[in-house]
Amino acid sequence: MKTVKTKLGGVLLIRLDPFKDFRGEYVETYNEGLYQKHGINIKFIQDDISISKHNVLRGIHGDFVTWKLISCFYGEIFFVVVNCDPKSKDFGKWQSFTLSDKNRLQVLIPPGYGNAYYVLSDKVIFSYKQSTYYNPEKQFSYKWDDPRFNILWSSTNPICSQRDA
Repeated sequence: MKTVKTKLGGVLLIRLDPFKDFRGEYVETYNEGLYQKHGINIKFIQDDISISKHNVLRGIHGDFVTWKLISCFYGEIFFVVVNCDPKSKDFGKWQSFTLSDKNRLQVLIPPGYGNAYYVLSDKVIFSYKQSTYYNPEKQFSYKWDDPRFNILWSSTNPICSQRDA
C-alpha cells in the first residue's frame, strides 16, 4: 500500500498492492493496522455499496463530520472530490481521479469535502467506508454542474436522481 497526497488538503490517493497469479487476483481493501502504519487513524463504522449503470452521475454530497474511504470494486468511474467548506480559502477547488477494478485506487476524503462520480463503464460497484452513520439531515448537496466548481464532466446529459439534477 502506498499513500499519495493530492492537491486538496487532507485528501489522499491510496494505491493498493493486489496479489495476482494464474488464478486471478486477491486484494485486501482495508486493514486497520496497515492504514494506521500509514498515518490513517480513522475509525470507520459504516460500509456502503452503490451499483450504477453507464452514464449515471451521483453526487455532489458530503458533510462536515464524516471521513470516507472510496473504492471502485467493479467497472470504472470518473470520481471528483470538491472542497465544499465555504469558510475555506480553497472552497470550490476540485480534483478528479479515475477509479476502477483494474487500478484498485482508493481515495480518502476528510469532512468538508463533497464527492461525486460519473459511471464510465456499463456497470459499476462503488464502495465507501464512513466514520459516522449516514445522516441525510446533516448533508450538503450541490448540483453536479454548479458553475462555482466548473467541473469538467465527460457528459452534458447524465442520468441523475432528482436530488442531484
